[in-house]
Amino acid sequence: MANDFFNVDKEDLGSSEDTAKASRGVNWALVSIAGFVLITVILFVAFFISAAKDGSIETPSQIENSNSR
Repeated sequence: MANDFFNVDKEDLGSSEDTAKASRGVNWALVSIAGFVLITVILFVAFFISAAKDGSIETPSQIENSNSR
């Protein structure tokens, strides 16, 4: 069984293969979640800026009410 070594406080600590795989899996999950959040924030900001280009942010019902007057 293979071992992975982690350097903690200048000391190499060994772990079993299943523990190392679990650790790598958690790291990838955290990176994936962070990437998803980052992409969501970027899209939100981009759509918010494009919606606010005319100087006023109105909901569809406000636009409909102003057109029917």
